[in-house]
Amino acid sequence: MPVLKSTEIKLDVDGISRDVVTMGLKIVTRKYETRFHRHRKAQCVMTVSGVLTCEAEGGIWIVPPQAAIWIPPGVEHCITLAGSVEGYNTFVEPVVARGLPSECCTISVTPLLRELLIRTAQYPIKVAEGGMESRVASLLLEEIAIAEMGQLHLPMPKDRRLRAIFQNIMDRPDDRKTLGSWAKRHAMSERTFARLIVAETGMSFGRWRTQLSIILAIQWMAEGASVQQVASDLGYESVGSFVTMFRKALGTSPGRYMAGRGS
Repeated sequence: MPVLKSTEIKLDVDGISRDVVTMGLKIVTRKYETRFHRHRKAQCVMTVSGVLTCEAEGGIWIVPPQAAIWIPPGVEHCITLAGSVEGYNTFVEPVVARGLPSECCTISVTPLLRELLIRTAQYPIKVAEGGMESRVASLLLEEIAIAEMGQLHLPMPKDRRLRAIFQNIMDRPDDRKTLGSWAKRHAMSERTFARLIVAETGMSFGRWRTQLSIILAIQWMAEGASVQQVASDLGYESVGSFVTMFRKALGTSPGRYMAGRGS
């Protein structure tokens, strides 16, 4: 089975002639980040362990274990891998990716989709089209097309003022300034600021900051941080208030969420 390791990230996948090619993915460093880049081919990355974060125009997506991200052809993106990451990386020719999502999105990995990724990763890179391998690859694409989209997406605004504010919050997530405080600092009324955030992101300020907290929490816990440390670094007054927020957002506690994803 071809395996893409951290030392081989620069492999020319666009030069591979097959319509669909899957490789095993194994990154053993504690944290690995690519530069912004793009592929001619579409890309689907599933994580078995560790957490993957993808940044592209339109926002940031987090991919916990047992989930995947779809990146359409030609989309510039940057990928960060947290923890010891293992998974599967599929590249798809644009001509056969036309019926698949046209924007970046996370998708839920069904047992069948998982097995199809594992199966196609066992094929050599150089294999003739038209045989059983091609039929399995076609089924893989059909499963991606009908997969349920995930919710761990953090939309990023295009407005320069908002982007500067949101970048400040991402750099200092423990800074719990209110909506009114940020609006005053940038000479906007609170109402104008609130409307602009919804128009740019589709979320309220509070919902956006909660989503950021969820994404950072999952990433940090994948790197080995404790729930107590994550709560403190996110600026929560107590572990209990952080756990309550996490449970409301994802339906379970942080510990159970990470344990379930790792099983």
